[in-house]
Amino acid sequence: MTDGVSEKVRRYGAVMSSEAVGRYMPPVVTLDDLTAMMAADDHHRYEISPEGVLSILPPPGYAHAIVATRLMVWLAAAGVPADRIAQAVGLRIEGRNGVGGRIPDLVVWSKAQADGVWLPVDDVLLVVEIISPGSEGVDTVTKRSEYAAAGIPQYWVVDLDQAQTVTMHRLDGEVYAVKATMPLAWVLNTTPGEHDLG
Repeated sequence: MTDGVSEKVRRYGAVMSSEAVGRYMPPVVTLDDLTAMMAADDHHRYEISPEGVLSILPPPGYAHAIVATRLMVWLAAAGVPADRIAQAVGLRIEGRNGVGGRIPDLVVWSKAQADGVWLPVDDVLLVVEIISPGSEGVDTVTKRSEYAAAGIPQYWVVDLDQAQTVTMHRLDGEVYAVKATMPLAWVLNTTPGEHDLG
């Protein structure tokens, strides 16, 4: 951990609380601040938009985790190398108004990445967000816009309805267009190559 991040972890304390956040929150939150907050708090996920909007999210539930695992196993079983697939890894999202950090539920890259907390999006092929209670607006509108602006070729959103509906977006110019919508079970009966992920 860099000295700046170590100092921030010490400042936020061993236990993250609303008091600590309120007392020590800098006027402009950076990715180093987010890293320090996450290091001090094992119970939440911290993200920030390029515009500086901070999101503090609870950990995903069991159904959410199982959907991510099923997609990851599907990709790996089809031959996508394990070092090109990751769950809950930070992405550095450049925007017109600054730099943000998002932690998608699943990321697929075209090649292996160097280790880091906030990885660049240059080699990302696909980002998957699984909608949790309260995250629908951010996942279906805000992140869709941010990921499109970052040039990520595909963005899938999985609803935790009975069918676990997957909405597949493909970048069309500077915005996403819906390519297909289908139950997760149908996706798992296709191959990643059919979705340009092989």
